[in-house]
Amino acid sequence: MTTPRLPRDDLTAAMAARRELGPEYDDAFIETVVDRIQETLEARSGAAPRPRARPAGAPERGDRYHGLAMAVLSLLAAIPLSAIGVVNAGLPGLFVVMAGIVLINVTYTFRPR
Repeated sequence: MTTPRLPRDDLTAAMAARRELGPEYDDAFIETVVDRIQETLEARSGAAPRPRARPAGAPERGDRYHGLAMAVLSLLAAIPLSAIGVVNAGLPGLFVVMAGIVLINVTYTFRPR
């Protein structure tokens, strides 16, 4: 009995397609290659392929971008708000503004999904 091999031609073609598609499709490309390798390994061991499930704690692609957007917007909002807080209330005003920004970010991070 021969052991199935992952054809090098398939990997070469996949790499060429990845170069053409650009970095936006890196996640999908990696998942496809990993699935092919996993299928090959399972075929070698004789095990039945098991369904691939995403870990419960793994963020979706969109969630990562929303978190980054929230962080950038918080930093952009912190500049004028901290200036307003310092001018009007001094150091306590700065603490209130920063506490508010931290509270908003913590609430956003631990929101129910």
